Amino acid sequence: MQYTRLGDTGLIVSRLAFGAMTFGSGEGAFASVYKVDQDGAARLVAQALDAGINFFNTADAYAGGQSEAMLGKALGSHRQDVAIATKVGMRTGEALVHAGLSRRHILASAEGSLRRLGTDYIDVYLVHRIDPYTPLEETLEALDFLVRQGKVRYVGYSNWPAWLAAKAVGLQREHGWERFRANEMYYSLVGRDLEHEVVPFALDAGVGITVWSPLAGGFLSGKYTREDPEGGGGRLTGFDFLPFDRERGYAVVDALREIAAVHGATPAQVALAWLLSRPHVASILVGASRESQLADNLGTADLVLTAEEIRGLDELTEPLAIYPNWFNAKVYDGAVQDALRPGHC
Repeated sequence: MQYTRLGDTGLIVSRLAFGAMTFGSGEGAFASVYKVDQDGAARLVAQALDAGINFFNTADAYAGGQSEAMLGKALGSHRQDVAIATKVGMRTGEALVHAGLSRRHILASAEGSLRRLGTDYIDVYLVHRIDPYTPLEETLEALDFLVRQGKVRYVGYSNWPAWLAAKAVGLQREHGWERFRANEMYYSLVGRDLEHEVVPFALDAGVGITVWSPLAGGFLSGKYTREDPEGGGGRLTGFDFLPFDRERGYAVVDALREIAAVHGATPAQVALAWLLSRPHVASILVGASRESQLADNLGTADLVLTAEEIRGLDELTEPLAIYPNWFNAKVYDGAVQDALRPGHC
C-alpha cells in the first residue's frame, strides 16, 4: 500500500481509501448502490484493513445513516488505527431543517454521525455540498466549534467550486478558524474538470484531494462497451449520474484494455493507476459490493504505469482549456522562467 500526508497536515493516509457508500439498503435510484449487508461490510472492511488501507469514508446521508452505522460496527476495535471521514449537508429527514450547512444542522448531524459510527471523534469532517441559503461564515464557525470541542480533527469540503473554497479559506484565516485541510471531489479519466481551477487552488492552499467515483460510476471498469452500453445490467443502468461523452469514453476504455493487456492487469486497475500517478491526488476512494471487486481495485497498489502510457492517457483525455486559462497560456512570457532555470547562464 502507498501512503501520503493529507494535504499539509500530519495525518498519514493510504492512497487507496475505502468508500462505504454501498453499505445498507435503499429504494429508487440508489437501489443499485446500497446493497451490502452487515456481514458483507465486515468482510470488505477486514479485506481493506489487511491490504493496508487506513482511510475510510462515508456520509450521514448514505442509506439513511446505515452506512455510518455499519462502517463503525465493521471497524470495531480497529477504529483507533484508522482515519474516518464523513460528510454533512445532504437531506437526512423530511423537515426543512434536516439539510444544509446551518449551524443547527451541522452540530446536530455531527452528533448523529458520532453516535452511528460508535466513536467520540471524526478525523475528517466534510461539508457535502454548497448551501446557498446559509451564510458562509455561519458554516465555517460551526465547523471550527466542532474542532474546538474535540469532536472533529480536520475539516474540509466536497463538491465546492474553487472560488467558494478559496473564499472560505480566506475567512478561516481572517477569523482564526480551523482551515480546510481536505476535499473530496469527482475526478476520472473521463472527468478531468478538476484540473482547471480546483487542483491549482488545492495545491496553493495545502488542501489534500480525495477522489470519489474514480471509475466514473463503473464505466471505466471495462464492462460498458459500444456493443453492450448497459454493461450487462451494471450500476449505470440504475444510477447514471455523471455526465461525460460516451463515445470518447469508449475510446478511453479501449486504451485501458490495451495497457491492461501489457501489464496483466484490468482496465479498472489502469484507470486507478493513472490517478495515483497524479501528484496532486492524495487518496482515491475505492468502493465495492463484492470481495472480488475490492480485490481487483486493491491490485492497483502494485501497478506502475510507464511514462509513455501515462502520457498517452493524458493526451487522449486532455480537457479543453477554459477561459481565461487558455488566454494566459497563449500570452505567457517564458523569458523569466528560462532565466531562472537551474543551469541557465
